[in-house]
Amino acid sequence: MRILRRISLIGAHVLSVLALCCASTRGAQLSVPPTATNILDKIYSFDTDAAISAARSMQQEQPTHPLGYLLEAEAVWWKMWCTSADFRYGMTDVRHRPKRGDDQAYLKFAAKVTALAEEQLRQQETAEMHFYAGMGEALAARLYPLRGENRNAARAGVRARAHFLRALQLDPTLADADLGVGLYNYYVDTLSSVARVLRFFMGIPGGSKQEGIRELEQAISKGVLTPNLARFYLAMNLHRYDLQYERALAVIGPLADSYPSNPLFQLVRGDLYAKLNRKEQALASYRAAAAMTVNDAECAAHIKGLVRASLKALGASEMRIDP
Repeated sequence: MRILRRISLIGAHVLSVLALCCASTRGAQLSVPPTATNILDKIYSFDTDAAISAARSMQQEQPTHPLGYLLEAEAVWWKMWCTSADFRYGMTDVRHRPKRGDDQAYLKFAAKVTALAEEQLRQQETAEMHFYAGMGEALAARLYPLRGENRNAARAGVRARAHFLRALQLDPTLADADLGVGLYNYYVDTLSSVARVLRFFMGIPGGSKQEGIRELEQAISKGVLTPNLARFYLAMNLHRYDLQYERALAVIGPLADSYPSNPLFQLVRGDLYAKLNRKEQALASYRAAAAMTVNDAECAAHIKGLVRASLKALGASEMRIDP
């Protein structure tokens, strides 16, 4: 069961991080409308309520386009990430999420994104709409394994992968889609030997971790929409799987600096400082996360708990959280 869950997480991790995208023209890089850029900045700045409000305005202006629904789902996802994360093995990460009533609203957004894209694909096949259709499947794929729904995750992941591959067939210059390929290559190469055998029988193609890292670095340097997400996931992977703490710190640093109001980025950086035995810098990052204003009460309380657990692991449980 654990191996099956690990395999299903490939779809979740590989595809979920592509859940930010904007309108494109066939044969060209994705073109990011200013409104979408502003929403993305709000999401990364952890002003999720403002991002949701702006995304809903976009939905009203373009009710048949998937973008507004996709952006709202992404803002909701970071709230879910915040309230689902725990601190184990010296790092804050999302490993499990009990089923909750508000999950259904998120899953409805995922279905909406895919349905709108597939409706347009029936009228005209484009790389852009295959990309959006894949995004909708990806939104669902990243939630299911956290709830133990491994078969649902696998099915959504397979459907999403098919859309992304077709998008790249139609438009090989869609550089942001390379992020998904890079994450796929990375994760599938981290499977154990037993899981690799199961992967073969499940029909999941192989991959190369080093190639995946190269593609993630390519997304960071040349992507239009995904450099920040590539930074986040590359840093998490270098920490989680490769134990390359210094390298991971160099990757996450610019993201934490660019969005100093995002407590999650500070927690990630603090964990890496702690692994490198830079106690004072880790303490500063954890305290910065605790001091940040978070509008969502549940998320704010959860961050305080994550900081306390981080400080305890650092041997600073008696220290005040507030700076």
